[in-house]
Amino acid sequence: MSPQNELVLVTGATGKQGGATARHLLAEGGRVRALVRDPDAPAAVELAELGADLAVGDFDRPETLTAAVAGVRGVFLIPPAAFGPGGWDPDLEAARGIALIDAARAAGAEQIVFTGVASFGTEISWGNLGKHRIEEAAAASGLRYTLLRPVRFMENYLGLSILPLDGFRDGFHRHIFRADRPFQMIAVDDIGAIAALVLADPDRFHGQTLELAGDAHTPPEAAEIIGRAVGRPLGYRRLTEAEADALTASVGDTWRLAEAGQGWNADIEAVRAIYPGLQNLETWLATTGAAQLKAILAD
Repeated sequence: MSPQNELVLVTGATGKQGGATARHLLAEGGRVRALVRDPDAPAAVELAELGADLAVGDFDRPETLTAAVAGVRGVFLIPPAAFGPGGWDPDLEAARGIALIDAARAAGAEQIVFTGVASFGTEISWGNLGKHRIEEAAAASGLRYTLLRPVRFMENYLGLSILPLDGFRDGFHRHIFRADRPFQMIAVDDIGAIAALVLADPDRFHGQTLELAGDAHTPPEAAEIIGRAVGRPLGYRRLTEAEADALTASVGDTWRLAEAGQGWNADIEAVRAIYPGLQNLETWLATTGAAQLKAILAD
């Protein structure tokens, strides 16, 4: 039986990356088991209607993961973000991811595809400490593994970030990036498409770390492009160092990395070679982004 026809467990299936991955697998005729906490949630019901089997489980209750991984050939791993008022909890995030890797190995799974976050300078940058520990566990698991490291989502312009960043308020996008340096971005749907390709070809992608981006612009350029697409002037304002520190220490640290010239450095053309349908910002706006932003900005 080919990998495309074998059962794959998709975690985070009611979220952005997991949902995109599950939909691409299902659209290509793959067999998907979606890990959900609430099978009656609208996103879970939608996946079931598309053909996914639902497995009820919780990363914070590792005993519930055993049934979820039973009989699967591959696993798409994205544990819930461990983020609270004090910032990231890398210990909790790592424990969640490692518990799933352990369960998958014990069940006889063959492949782990973990999606984390792209490299941004050093270990102190925002949100990557727990993810790196999961990457290490995947590499040491003895399974075929691939590490996906996406940069910032284009969808964050919709205001869906877990912090009070992104989106547009009073006509401005506010973030920690320098206004004079391009920063990279990627459409979530493209992450799902690439994850589906990797899951279908475990030998080709075994041991690889793929930094994923689809486009790069300075923040003012991106705001101008978005403004043209939605038909209204939009701009960019950078948070001050003090404002970044007030959010969390790790956001402040990343502000200083950006100030020093650090940033994401994915090879966009190499990503496009893997997935020729890779979207740039204009494409994303034309397909889904502009319509969603117009509705949000009209509120």
